[in-house]
Amino acid sequence: MKVVVTGSKGFIGTQLCKTLLNLGHDIIEIDLSLGHNVEEWKTFENLPKFDYLVHLAARIFVPESFNNPRSFYQTNIMGTLNANEACRINNAKLVFFSSYAYGAPDYLPIDENHQVKSFNPYSRSKIMGEDICKSYFADFGVKSIVFRPFNIYGPNQDSRFLIPSIIEQAIEGSITLKDNRPKRDYIFIDDIISAVVKSLEYEPEGSDIFNLASGVSHSVEDIVNKTISIIGKDIKVNYLNEHRPNEVLDTVALIDKAKNKLDWEPKTSIDTGLSNCLTNS
Repeated sequence: MKVVVTGSKGFIGTQLCKTLLNLGHDIIEIDLSLGHNVEEWKTFENLPKFDYLVHLAARIFVPESFNNPRSFYQTNIMGTLNANEACRINNAKLVFFSSYAYGAPDYLPIDENHQVKSFNPYSRSKIMGEDICKSYFADFGVKSIVFRPFNIYGPNQDSRFLIPSIIEQAIEGSITLKDNRPKRDYIFIDDIISAVVKSLEYEPEGSDIFNLASGVSHSVEDIVNKTISIIGKDIKVNYLNEHRPNEVLDTVALIDKAKNKLDWEPKTSIDTGLSNCLTNS
C-alpha cells in the first residue's frame, strides 16, 4: 500500500516508517523537519494517490498547551482537517492519533464508550480532531480509525515525559519527583506500531475509536522502583509531595475492542519496556 505518514520524523513516526518500509509499503513522509507544515493545505494538495494516511503530526506536551494554546489548536485542528480532506480527495482511509480523553474516569477499566472529558487545551484539540473525523465520515464517507493511546513510552522519547525523565535522573544517580501516587496505563512504542500495522488490514465501519493501552496501571513509585531494580544500584529518591489540583489518580483501559476487531494486543510488559529504554539510553 501507499501510506502517507505525517510527523514521520517524530517519536512514533520514525519507528513506524521503518516498520512499514520493511513490510513492503510505499511511504510518503510529511514532517516539519522536512519543510512541511500540516497547518497548510499546500502540504497535502499535490500528494500522489495514496491508500492510507497516518496522522501523527501534532503539538503534544500538555503543560505547553496552557502557555501557548493557540498554536496547539491551530496545528492539531488544521492538521487533522487537512488530513481528512486529503483522504476525501484520494478516496483513502485515515488513521488518526487522538489522546487519552476521559479525564478523571467514572469507572475502571475505561472503555471507548466512557464519557469524553477534555481537561486541557491539548486534549480538547484532539477531541475536536475526532469530531472532524466523524464529520468527514458523515458528510463524505471518509473512513477513519481513531486511536486513543494512553501513556506511550519507549527509547528516544522526549525527556520532558515521565518515564524518560525518571530514567535520565536514575542514570545520574538521584531522582526527584513531585508525586509518587498517580497510576497510569503505560504502553510501549512497539505495541503502538503493531496496532497501526493491524489497522491497515482493517476495514473501518465509519469513524472507529480504539483504546491503545496495556490494560494495567502502574504508579509513579512503581516505575521508579522497577527502574532502580533494573539498574541494580542504590539511587536516592526524593518525593516532594506536591499534588496537582484535580490530579487523576488512576487510569486503566479496557482494550477488548482492539483485541476483537483489530486482532491486536500488547506484547511488551512494563519490565521489558523499561529494560529496553535503559539499554537504549
